[in-house]
Amino acid sequence: MLHALDGGVSWITLNRPEAMNAVTRDQRERIIALLADASADPAVRAVVLTATGRGFCAGADLRGAPAQARERAPGDVSRTIRLGAQRLIAAVLDCEKPVIAAVNGTAAGIGAHLAFACDLVLAADTATFVEVFVRRGLVPDGGGAYLLPRLVGPQRAKELMFFGDALSAADAERMGLVNRTVPGAELEALAGEWAGRLSAGPTRAVALTKQLVNASLDGDRATAFAAEAAAQEINMTTRDADEGVASFVERRTPEYRGH
Repeated sequence: MLHALDGGVSWITLNRPEAMNAVTRDQRERIIALLADASADPAVRAVVLTATGRGFCAGADLRGAPAQARERAPGDVSRTIRLGAQRLIAAVLDCEKPVIAAVNGTAAGIGAHLAFACDLVLAADTATFVEVFVRRGLVPDGGGAYLLPRLVGPQRAKELMFFGDALSAADAERMGLVNRTVPGAELEALAGEWAGRLSAGPTRAVALTKQLVNASLDGDRATAFAAEAAAQEINMTTRDADEGVASFVERRTPEYRGH
């Protein structure tokens, strides 16, 4: 795992190219911790999640998991999912800074869900997305059945999950799973450009907007409207809100500080 903070952007890079960046337990915990740190650190104003090599993330790496010390008991599997894959996806969704996925290659299983949980998804034109679970006789985990219907609708989600076919980056973009598809050589630059724009923006307003959009998919109109009003109340206490209004009145470019 590589990590760097550059100009307000936290770059989290999966770095096990020999394993197509399949995520180990330790790496999962590291990603969760880095996302929590990004939320708490005022110097971080955007996050980019990417990888090295030909794969973005081939899913969970079970080869490094400890052997079963005892016979599996009822509740063991659900506990493992709750504390593992679901915590990882929740960490992305709950991060208070915008998270960009820069998908450089194959994103399979939890790797695909890791990308889909991000706020913005950029992909190399050679990348693929695979709901691989059905190929192994498994039920999707890591929030897949929560994320996909909200992104592409239930019928498309079922098609992807029932068949487990590889989805090209171009088709993923057409379906709304990817924001932009670019040649692989241009992916890092575009991710840096988008992250730079976010890091120069009103960070708290972006965070509150992220929360509103994510919550709107689960609540009714009254709840969404109440949340919107509360978010506006909170945001209007920030220096960036004052700067945004003042710069409009004064007809100049705003200078946001992220608070």
